Amino acid sequence: MEERWNGSVVLEAGRLRFRGRLGTTHAHAHAAVQLVIVRSGTVELADRYGGRLAVSAAVIPSRATHSLHAEDAQGTVVYYDSDSRSGRALRSRFPCAPGDRVTDWVSAAGAGWSPDAPAGGRTAAAPHPAVGRAVDRVRSRLHGPVSLEEVATALHLSPSRLGHLFAEELGLPFPAYVRWARIRRAIELVRAGATLTQAACGAGFCDSSHLTRVVHEMFGMAPSQLLRDVRWEPGPQRIRPSGPGRAGAL
Repeated sequence: MEERWNGSVVLEAGRLRFRGRLGTTHAHAHAAVQLVIVRSGTVELADRYGGRLAVSAAVIPSRATHSLHAEDAQGTVVYYDSDSRSGRALRSRFPCAPGDRVTDWVSAAGAGWSPDAPAGGRTAAAPHPAVGRAVDRVRSRLHGPVSLEEVATALHLSPSRLGHLFAEELGLPFPAYVRWARIRRAIELVRAGATLTQAACGAGFCDSSHLTRVVHEMFGMAPSQLLRDVRWEPGPQRIRPSGPGRAGAL
């Protein structure tokens, strides 16, 4: 029988943090940098190559395919936005790309990291200014379609140049960043009281089925599983459920 996730969640600028009983996921790859800290019990991480290892702590970079198998485990899991100060600091622990093996994730956690350390909205050594402006533009348009071409044009850059900057500065292709930003927006709306259907529309997904598919891809489980036994802790962001938005292309 698969372990169910049961605990509390805090959503704040730069990160999504879960504390409590850790569960099981199927193989997935998210667009955030993930920190896993095991307090008790057993947690095994598996990579795309069949590597599998019991861990006490791990840092998993964005786009690394993995699954998590827990047995009577308590711990903390934090997802850091790729443009946050903490996300960039943790990503720097992988000097040799792609860092997609479970042994890489354990080694990256070796220096230690507190899940209570402030995430920071934007790194002090900020990325290319065009990336910051692009991120702001994406976040302001999540209710509808967002395209690399439109954002690049607004910033007076070619799409290829902006795409290269995203890959270089954030370690992500532009579409993956947009999908992660949409998921964060949907989570904000659900926390504020929206249904999954309302959250999907407000975050620019085509429909709730589209949101469900993307959550499966990035969290390794269905939204209903994520929300079933989760308690929301107070956070700094307060967002009211919005009305239907236009379906997004990403």
